[in-house]
Parts: sequence; C-alpha cells; structure tokens
Amino acid sequence: MVVLYTFIQTLVDFPLALYDYYHGTDWLYEPWVKVPVFFGSTLFILYWGYRKTGLKIGSVFPFKLFNIFVVPGLLLMLAALQISLGKINAAFETLLPPPGWFIEMFSRLFDSDLGVWGGILRVVIIAPIVEELIFRGLIMRGFIRNYPKALAIFYTALLFALFHLNPWQFPATFLLGLILGWVRIRTGSILAAITGHAMHNGLVFLTVYYLTKLHKAGIILPDYKLNIPAVVLLFVVGVTITSLATFSRKKKAVA
Repeated sequence: MVVLYTFIQTLVDFPLALYDYYHGTDWLYEPWVKVPVFFGSTLFILYWGYRKTGLKIGSVFPFKLFNIFVVPGLLLMLAALQISLGKINAAFETLLPPPGWFIEMFSRLFDSDLGVWGGILRVVIIAPIVEELIFRGLIMRGFIRNYPKALAIFYTALLFALFHLNPWQFPATFLLGLILGWVRIRTGSILAAITGHAMHNGLVFLTVYYLTKLHKAGIILPDYKLNIPAVVLLFVVGVTITSLATFSRKKKAVA
C-alpha cells in the first residue's frame, strides 16, 4: 500500500523536480498537476485500503474524542524532539550533504501561491490528516491484526519515515512516527494522532518561516548547545502527562 502510494506520488514528483531544477521551470508546483495527482492517489489508496480490511470504517479510522490534557503532553514531547533533532539533522547534513535539487524541492514544500496561509493549509492541516489516515489508520490497523502493538507502532513508524523519501530527516520522521503511534494506541483515537502531527508540522513551519524572515533581514541567531538532560526531562514530562491523561482509557482504547 505504501509502496503503491509512494510510487504514484514520485512517478510525477521526482521527474518534474529534476526537470524544474535544471531548466528553471515550475511544473512541479502547477496546481493542475499537483492537485489531481495528490487527491486522486489519496482517495484511491484510502478507499482501496479500507475495502481490503473488511472492517467497519470506525474501526479503521477511529475518530474519537480524547482527553484535552493529551495536548500539553504532546507539545512537550514534540518540543523535545524538535530541539534535539535539529542538531542531529544538521550534523548529518554536514557529513553527507544533500544534492542541490533535493534541498530546493524540500525547501519549497512550504511555498504556496496563497502565501503563508496556503503553506499552513498544506503543511499543518492537509498533510497531517492524509498521512495519519493512511499510516495510523489503514497501515497500523493492518499491523495490529498480525503483530503485538509495540511492533505495530515500530513498523508503522518505519514505513512513515521511509515514505517521506528524505534520508536527511529520517531520524525526525521515524521518532515522530513512534510518538504518534503510541498516542494513537493510548487514546484509541486517530484524531489524537492527527492533532499531534499538526502540532509538529506547525512547529516546523513556524521555525522555518521565522528563521527565513530573520535571515533575509540579516539577523543571525547564535548557535545553541544541546542540553541533553533538559531535553530528556522535557520528553519524560510530556510522556508522563500523556500517560496520566489516558490512564483511565488505556484498557478501553480500541486499536
């Protein structure tokens, strides 16, 4: 399923990205190309995958309300992830620099004809909904039917990271997948996973947006030293809050 979905997307994306990079064009970002491919492939995979499960739609895509105190727990975990992996990704890119066309393609993920609000719509709203329906919905449900929940979380996170086709962000997407999978199991709600994914993408979007603004204004922020104990503490507090907020629902959460 992931291979098929990725194949459909990359069959269009990568050839156009390479062509745009070497010819100075913008075919990849033409709405008449992107919109039909994205929505067509997404709807096809969701419908086909749902039909293959043979389950009720509420079992595959459990849109349940969850304890609001899960949100601050998620925020702390995601903040710790953002702080620590910023350093790790930077070090990895120094050792193995990505090619120019690759940097350009991924940096333009935040670009939109509608400006900042268009970027927010695509990165913070549409992407979390679509990706969570596929990964913490269809794929995780399939893994849970065949493996223990811990392995289902691990395998789903691995596919989630591979799906993004960005080796330089693999640690970030893999760990994000682990967090979202765990939250999905704890709450029994795909809505919680979508919320967490949106929060993460929102943090990334704001970071990139404001750092770009500062850079254009000639303002360079000083580098920071990673405080590992503080980051670990931040993450542990987030896990604790989330665990307490879902304690009474743990046994009732439906995978």
